[in-house]
Parts: sequence; structure tokens; C-alpha cells
Amino acid sequence: MEFVELDGVGLRFELSGKGDRTLVLVHEMGGSLESWDEVAPRFAESRRVLRYDTRGAGLSQKVRGDLHIGAMAGDIAGLLDHAGIEGKVALAGIAVGGAIALHFAARYPERTSAVAVGSPATGVAPDRRATALERLVGIEAIGMEFAVEESMKNGYAPELRGDIKRFERYRARWLGNDPSSYATVWRMLAGTDMQGELGGLRCPVLVIGGTLDRVRPPALAKTVADAIPRSCYIEVPTGHYMSVQTPDLIFACIDEFLNAAGA
Repeated sequence: MEFVELDGVGLRFELSGKGDRTLVLVHEMGGSLESWDEVAPRFAESRRVLRYDTRGAGLSQKVRGDLHIGAMAGDIAGLLDHAGIEGKVALAGIAVGGAIALHFAARYPERTSAVAVGSPATGVAPDRRATALERLVGIEAIGMEFAVEESMKNGYAPELRGDIKRFERYRARWLGNDPSSYATVWRMLAGTDMQGELGGLRCPVLVIGGTLDRVRPPALAKTVADAIPRSCYIEVPTGHYMSVQTPDLIFACIDEFLNAAGA
């Protein structure tokens, strides 16, 4: 693992693998680069893999105040520049990580070969916004324990807890999030509307819906896919934290898509 300061923001990242192709992995809200622990090494057998802690997550710099998804996408560009990676890269992101990956593709089309996203969180529906923002008040006042039961119930379905150690490890890591940073990223998402830019994407895009995801059910993922020209949409038996819950399945889905796209 390495650390770098880019435009005043400290980020933790890891660059592994080798080859001419590069894949950037972007984790979910409440996650960290460890969310890809069982996926990244497999991709690294055939390509370079860049994974990192987004602003406010893991061991990257914590965030307060206003935050825009453009800054999150800019961090990827900065990391690529720091690593000396030129040309086009593929990206894979889960939940808000999917939104960051899609925004990167819209903002930097000349640097994007393909994007794969799982349960992409490209905004918050108006009818859910008030309730979500009220939840953040509790998180900031009490801590992550205020929301852990609800988050695990909806995001990590009982059907996916066969490996109880994996579940307990993820839950404990989730509880370790900085509450204020988590709330800041959530407010960023609540103020984000990507529908307009999705229609302008021209690179190959795979959207994955998780049939066991009760945070972002498949219908929401399908709405994102429908807004992207010539995107590919699939549904698989996984949950919201899919790179953690079903790493073999998610690797297979993304790997098949990237190989077909030549990315």
C-alpha cells in the first residue's frame, strides 16, 4: 500500500499486476480498497490493477463540508497521473463507486475504455432524500453503530452470510468508518443527478443488478442501464457489497465483459 497527496488530499492506494491493460477498482460507500481483496489479485494476473480508498474512506483523508462527485473522479485521474499510466483504462465500481466510475467516463472519455458497475448509486430519489438525510443526523451524533443493523440487513442479506467470518470482518470494518466523512459522501450522493450525463457515455458499459440487494434493488440498476446507450445489463444472486460477498461471481462477470470489450 502507498500514500500520496494530490491537490492537498491524502489518498491511500495500491498498484499491482502487470501488462498493457489497466483496471481501476472503486469501492462502495462504507467500504475501502479491502473490499476488493478477493478480486484484485485475480485481475492482477493479466493487467495492472489500481485500487484506492476514496476521499473520506479507509485510510484516505477524511472529508467535511461540501463534496462533489467531480472531485472524486478527479482523484482517479490524479492517481493515474501519479502512477504514470497513460492512455485508456477500464473501471469497475460498486454502488457509489459505480457512480464515480461512470462520472469519470463522462468527464474523461479519452481515458476510458470500458466501465463495469454493480448496483450503481447515481443519486437518491426525491421521495427517499428526506429520510436518508435524517438518518445521517443520527450517524453523526451517535456513530456508525446507529445505522449498522439496517445497513447489514438491507445490504448483506442472510442468504449471503454462509461465510460468517467474512460477514463479521466486513461488518467490523464498516463500523470503523468515520461518521462525519460517511455523512459527507452521502450528502454528496443526495445532491447528485447523473441522468443527463449517462446518455452521453460512448464506451462499453456493464451494469450488474444484485437480486439480493435491498439497498439498491435490481430495478434501480436497470434504470441506470436503460439510460446508457448500448449498455449491457445482467442480474446475479448477490447483494449490495457484492465484491465482498460474492468475489468469484463478480470477478467472472467483470472479466468476461472486459475481455469481450477488449479493455
